[in-house]
Amino acid sequence: MKNIIGVRFKKLGKIYFFNPKGLRVKKGDKVIVETSQGEEYAEVWIPNRHVEDDKIIEPLKTVLRFATYKDNKRQEECRKIEKEAFKVCQEKIKEHKLEMVLTEVECKFDNSKLLFYFTADGRIDFRDLVRDLAAIYKTRIELRQIGVRDDVKRIGGNGVCGRELCCCTFLSDFEAVSIKMAKEQNISLNPSKISGNCGRLMCCLKYENEVYEEKLERLPNVGAIVKTEDGQGEVDNIEILKEKVRVKFKNEEGNTYKKYDVKDIKVIKDIAKERINKEEEENKKELEELEKLEKQDNENKNNVSY
Repeated sequence: MKNIIGVRFKKLGKIYFFNPKGLRVKKGDKVIVETSQGEEYAEVWIPNRHVEDDKIIEPLKTVLRFATYKDNKRQEECRKIEKEAFKVCQEKIKEHKLEMVLTEVECKFDNSKLLFYFTADGRIDFRDLVRDLAAIYKTRIELRQIGVRDDVKRIGGNGVCGRELCCCTFLSDFEAVSIKMAKEQNISLNPSKISGNCGRLMCCLKYENEVYEEKLERLPNVGAIVKTEDGQGEVDNIEILKEKVRVKFKNEEGNTYKKYDVKDIKVIKDIAKERINKEEEENKKELEELEKLEKQDNENKNNVSY
């Protein structure tokens, strides 16, 4: 078991584990930690706790000290530099007529570099912009292209559920989301209903996806021919979480329907081919565009330029 603490460098950033080196901290404390890029100012989010060795990626960086008055003043200076640099960079973007939107500026605690985060539809040639910024601030300049999800995370807001957005509270990493997940969960394939504030597929589609995938393996497809205690019929509808199927029986008087547990039926002939329902066909173009944007975001996720 190892004694660790968890810190964040940004309010909505990822939590990183550090070795406290004997320091006893509480949530909200400001500390100076050692990182691969030098000293950094951070806030404690997880106070001292012991965790098993196999849950930690070694080697752990260490906490150097509690933040002093001088450290706090330096952090305030960084915030002022960031505000000024944001305005300067926006003016330079207009001057160079670049099709990019500046979202955030980050000044490193040790003043080793300035990072400028932006969104754009494609790749941007910003070499002249970098040269101008380097001449003004006399330090290393780094520009990073981020996705629209990261931008909305920074802005904040509430989702259709009425709660604060997941990315603004606990979600530190964005995982790939696909329209297939919405299909498997029998969610309406209307783009306006499965898209979040960022205009991309809702991250929460991922949360229960494994459960749906597991249950769907045990369930027949709609249209499958099954044998029941009441005879042979066709699967008309499935209730995934309850693992129930509604079977349609044809007779002289018309169609009749009855529900069964999946364990009480036997599949005679299943239909492997996926059916495209009317709703999906109606929204085909919008869904294709949404999936295209998802793919572009995933491709640009690690697109970091210097």
